[in-house]
Amino acid sequence: MTSSRDPLDVDLLDRAEAAVRLSATDPRLALGEARAVLDLAAGAYGEAASVALRATALAARELGDLELAGERLEEAIAAAGHGFPRRVAQARMSLVTVRAQLGDPEGGLRLADLAERDLAGADLARLGVQRSVALILLGRHEEAVRHCDRAIGLLDDDPLFRAGGLLNRGLAHTYLEQYGEAEADLAECARVARAAGLDHVAMLAEGNLPFVAARRGDIAAAFARYRAAEAALFGYPERLAVMRTDFAEVLVAARLPGEARTLLEQAVPELVAAGAQAALPGARLLLAQAALLAGDAPLAETTARTALAELDAQGRAAWLPLAREVVLRARLAETPTPPAAHARDVTAQTQAGGTRDATPQTQGGGTRDATQQTQGGGRRSAAGAERLVTDLVACADDLAACGWPGASAALRLTAAAAAVRLGAITPALPQLDRVATTATRPLVRWHAVAMRHRLDGDLDRALAAAARGIDAVHTPGGGAQSDGAQSDDAGPRDQDPARDAARDPDRNADRNADRNADRNADRNADRNAELWVHAARPAEDLAAFGLEIALDRARRTGDARTVLVWAERWRAVVRGAAAPASALHGVPPAGSGLLVELVRRGDDLFAVTASAKGCALRALGSYQAAVEATVRIRYGLRRRALQDAPRDAPRDVRHDAGDLPGVADEGIARELSALDHALLSGPGTLTSAGGRPGGPVTIVPTGALCTLPWPLLPSLRGRPVSVAADAAAWLAPRPRPAGVPLVLSLAGPGLDHAAAEADVVAAAHARARRVAATRAEALGALERADVLHIAAHGMFSPRGPMLSQITLDDGPLMAYDLLAARRIPRLVVLSACDAGMAHAPVDGAALGLAGAFLDGAARNGNAACVVAGVVPVRDDEALTLMTVFHTLLAEGRSPAEALAQASEKTVVPGFVCFGAGDEPLVAG
Repeated sequence: MTSSRDPLDVDLLDRAEAAVRLSATDPRLALGEARAVLDLAAGAYGEAASVALRATALAARELGDLELAGERLEEAIAAAGHGFPRRVAQARMSLVTVRAQLGDPEGGLRLADLAERDLAGADLARLGVQRSVALILLGRHEEAVRHCDRAIGLLDDDPLFRAGGLLNRGLAHTYLEQYGEAEADLAECARVARAAGLDHVAMLAEGNLPFVAARRGDIAAAFARYRAAEAALFGYPERLAVMRTDFAEVLVAARLPGEARTLLEQAVPELVAAGAQAALPGARLLLAQAALLAGDAPLAETTARTALAELDAQGRAAWLPLAREVVLRARLAETPTPPAAHARDVTAQTQAGGTRDATPQTQGGGTRDATQQTQGGGRRSAAGAERLVTDLVACADDLAACGWPGASAALRLTAAAAAVRLGAITPALPQLDRVATTATRPLVRWHAVAMRHRLDGDLDRALAAAARGIDAVHTPGGGAQSDGAQSDDAGPRDQDPARDAARDPDRNADRNADRNADRNADRNADRNAELWVHAARPAEDLAAFGLEIALDRARRTGDARTVLVWAERWRAVVRGAAAPASALHGVPPAGSGLLVELVRRGDDLFAVTASAKGCALRALGSYQAAVEATVRIRYGLRRRALQDAPRDAPRDVRHDAGDLPGVADEGIARELSALDHALLSGPGTLTSAGGRPGGPVTIVPTGALCTLPWPLLPSLRGRPVSVAADAAAWLAPRPRPAGVPLVLSLAGPGLDHAAAEADVVAAAHARARRVAATRAEALGALERADVLHIAAHGMFSPRGPMLSQITLDDGPLMAYDLLAARRIPRLVVLSACDAGMAHAPVDGAALGLAGAFLDGAARNGNAACVVAGVVPVRDDEALTLMTVFHTLLAEGRSPAEALAQASEKTVVPGFVCFGAGDEPLVAG
């Protein structure tokens, strides 16, 4: 039988089919071919027109215009009409993904069901790939994997859809925390795509590698892969925006809100422009979480409300309580304690049998000064605050109803703590009892128990309960089942569903519980192999609460050692480690000098001092006042370095206000003396624990005080001073110098005296040489050197500390590059502007260049020291200081001692010794 089809129709259909195939490799050319077919068809409806319209839709999708793609696919369905059911089904199949990414994944699945009736063979397999996109958006990841499994084996002759199935399965495996399978799928996707000339699909696979690396905790690899993927996806703004959002999700969880916010502020406008409605509210919700972590509650509330409205408009009910939670937490951050709450709190606590301090409590059950709770100027009435507590409880109920029991229990705990802070003890008690008896997370459960004991006035039992919760993190199974309750996510890498919400909206918590229980042992085995990140763990809140109880208890008993124990426990929890055992028992090693560890509760600042003779606790006054003084001191020193301050005084002039070296400005000298009086000399901090006069001092600061140039304080002048993120190095045994150290130095570009400085360093030591100032040489030097000296420009990024950098000849060495280092020298000298600056999102997690070096050493079980500036340093002064410093170092002085003496002799201020600075590298 001969065909009755018009040869022109056959030709147009062939050309339209070719345009469909071309849309994946050259969407702009495919768009032109499809339009030519439509022009020749003269607007007539039919098979060729339907296929051509589908080709224009696919090309528009590749170019990031989702709304246009949706319109053209609807037209393709209409063009096919009733005469071509297969073409209708194919158009619906393509519309599944577009509809899902426009914010209607449920609608996409309904389209898939309609299309399935008229598809067979390879087309049915292609539909499975498309269906998996909607399933992933809905959090039904196991189903997505099953659909891709069935499809991939049937698509050997279609590299585009085979690669797509591998890509989608890789993403689903990532959400299921099956990272090895995810990376294998993405690698195979890239291979298949490149072999077929589908470079764009290969780029998408490679663009998802940062997401996988970040989800598994490998932040260093994630940053490196992000840089490569960003270049590869240039020209595809919607795909690039989705990748940035994925990466930002894990940066938020890793307590890097500045870096996450930078990415999200680029991604959100790109998603808006592309009409990517499905991804947009998740990106906004992440931006709100990042803003909240960074302390910008007004922005967090506004952004979360926008996300809430978008989710509601899309009918995505499972997301709504998660967005409301961020709104409520932002409101809570802006809510001050009503004036009457203090009195109610005292009365309620006295009736409960306690004599506790009436300072209002924080979200974690601790305390916060009411004067600090006016962020954004938001003052609400007592009635409004009580309504907020009611809203928190209602949101916790909604979270539980939507399948988020972990997030529900955590928010219920927050509601109870907020009620206590607002003086409403009675409504807080049933919420605490409910969490204590029903929460599956041991951390949250024991936190509730600890709060209940504190309200009853039993601080010893409150501390014991808090310790049980912390122990559950570090002892797999030990704390999780100790009271007969099941744990769904106990272990060193607790996941908070609220933080996963933006990319994993409807995951069934019970399925997660079973899966996490099966993998708990594997996670613990792999923990040491993962790169160490400062993850935001629920244990931080519990450890902070324990510290606050210890402070309350010390006011009654004078027990300073327990405060030190909990201060170290809190800092250790931030790092995902156990507190040093010697903080709990015994005395520090001989020769370790004096430890001064600062802790705060709200605006109240305290110092715990320790030496071989014992511990003492001192109240130091206002934390905020100390921070403001630090800012003024840093500003004055910056002006001096930039030659903006008066320079008339000779370099050897000393002023009466403290006789401070390197300070040619009376105002700075007065500020330093006043701050010294507040923190050290006034309360007798340096003598309270029997420290040796003039001996070494280790300062463990809190918050923004990590940026203070501590050696300039009059009481510390000339003394070996080390500034550390915790007391671990101070508590550790002192190793003996081992042989002659290998010293490597390099000089970066753009500095007149850097080369001379590097040469002086090489000449000062018996076993030393210069290396090239390239990224490869610098990273290689980390593997070999005992001492690495870098004379180069440095830049601290306050908004994204892990984006801080050192300028080298072939590009910047980034702080995140150091996360991948397998070894860190015992001493790193960063003779660069601001290289010692850091941002501490929580105590124990100082982020920046110096922190990255020290973390790298600690990750490998070693102690290290970094000497760096916390203010800009002039090139000539750096050369002067470092000449003397390295001479003293080579003579056997410790880094802290050498820096103290060099600063005195050269009158060059601004450098600080971070980490284990009291250990000599050379036998003296």
